[in-house]
Amino acid sequence: MAANFMRSRVSILVCASLLTVFTCSINGQFRLFGPKSTPQPKQMRTASQLISRQAPLKVDQGLLQQAMPDNTRIVVSIPKQRAYLMIGDQIVADGPISSGKRGHGTPTGHFTVMEKDPNHHSSLYGNFVDSSGRIVRGGVSARVDSAPSGTHFAGAPMKWFLRLTGEGVGMHVGILPGYPASHGCIRESDDGAKLFYDHVKVGTPVNVGDY
Repeated sequence: MAANFMRSRVSILVCASLLTVFTCSINGQFRLFGPKSTPQPKQMRTASQLISRQAPLKVDQGLLQQAMPDNTRIVVSIPKQRAYLMIGDQIVADGPISSGKRGHGTPTGHFTVMEKDPNHHSSLYGNFVDSSGRIVRGGVSARVDSAPSGTHFAGAPMKWFLRLTGEGVGMHVGILPGYPASHGCIRESDDGAKLFYDHVKVGTPVNVGDY
């Protein structure tokens, strides 16, 4: 009887062990082949979030008191998307910009301010508006689009405009998405464009390039 009892006990232990192994295997399969968590799609950044990537206008107030149209110059860095108002090699102001996008790149090289216009309007890009001022077709090129009946072309506003080329490229207030996005002009923030405008003159040197 003792031998039979021992054999029965061994059989019970073996069955229990096999059941444990089987249960662990099943659980493992559920973990391995069970439903996986669906990855959450990346949320697109808003325009304000893109703008916040650029540091705001920085001004050296001590140097600003010395800045006059006769002693300043402008340097524009395309890679950094920044514009610098300078006295010699000292930076008076450092502001964010948006230069020309692909296919409409901002020309690089050495320029001078050819014209100053505080309330300039583009002769190339703008909107077709009706007699009441309502925009009928927006974001158009005057060279390509024909005006819908009963409308006229209204050039896009370019406040605090500093002309750099005879083709119309200049510096002015515009939207800053954090990357090159213009049709060739150098967009600035409101406060940056006003500060640069006030401290340069027709003839002020402007260098644009990979600085």
